[in-house]
Amino acid sequence: MGGGGGERGRGVLHPEEQENYATLHRYEPGPAAAPFVEYYWHVTWQVPGTGPYEAKVLSHPNVHLVFEEPGPLVYGVDRGLFVRELYGRGQVLGVRFRPGGFRGFAGGPVAELADRRVPAAEFFGPEVEDVSRAVLGAGSGTGSGAGSGADSGAGGGAAMVAIAEEFLVPRLPDAPDPQAVRIAAAVERVTAQPQLFRVDQLAAEFGVTVRTLQRLFAEYVGASPKWVLRRARLHEAATRADAGGTVDWAGLAADLGYADQAHFVRDFTGAVGASPGRYTGTGRDTG
Repeated sequence: MGGGGGERGRGVLHPEEQENYATLHRYEPGPAAAPFVEYYWHVTWQVPGTGPYEAKVLSHPNVHLVFEEPGPLVYGVDRGLFVRELYGRGQVLGVRFRPGGFRGFAGGPVAELADRRVPAAEFFGPEVEDVSRAVLGAGSGTGSGAGSGADSGAGGGAAMVAIAEEFLVPRLPDAPDPQAVRIAAAVERVTAQPQLFRVDQLAAEFGVTVRTLQRLFAEYVGASPKWVLRRARLHEAATRADAGGTVDWAGLAADLGYADQAHFVRDFTGAVGASPGRYTGTGRDTG
């Protein structure tokens, strides 16, 4: 299971600023987990003074199992702006499931988890609490599980991932659900090419009706196809905004399939909490 350090996650807002406080390492899953798990992520942070620092992310259509203090949680798809306040020094380890990859644990449509944080014991049993303490202890190097892993880096993360995967693999289904695989391919198609704009286009590509596609996304992904399409466009917009330099907002709106620039500005502002001009610090949403 390889790892990478200092990686910027797509959807992280103001990534250069966040890198002053937090570091992200990603780790590939082993062969047994790979059909269900996209990757593991380890975030460590150190915020001077009393804090907090607000880390903001435009979330993806994925469910996460997160080992953290005071206890592990399962995060459904967050359809709004995910904000986490960071204080002092700490760390978390997350398991990012593939779209549809959590359906075998959910006990019902994954849409029922949308915008929710649920104790992981509800899905994995009470033993996940002990596993969480062991995971965090491996990262801190103290065995205490205290959130003191701001300097544990990639080495600590690899040890944490090994414990998490040893726990997770025996609990995975014997084989991926074929429908989950199909839906994961649809989500990958959207996120890889944000120039796909309409739900009916996506449904036609996968040979199903719009209504069937909506039902499958609710069952397996946890968000509607319309939301996934829109979120992919907003990820692209935020990425370009964070690249620096002058942004041609009108041109960007056209590239992303918006009927007009005003529609794009409303969408961006509603998702990010600031207009494009305020987000980039230019004060200009035109030109």
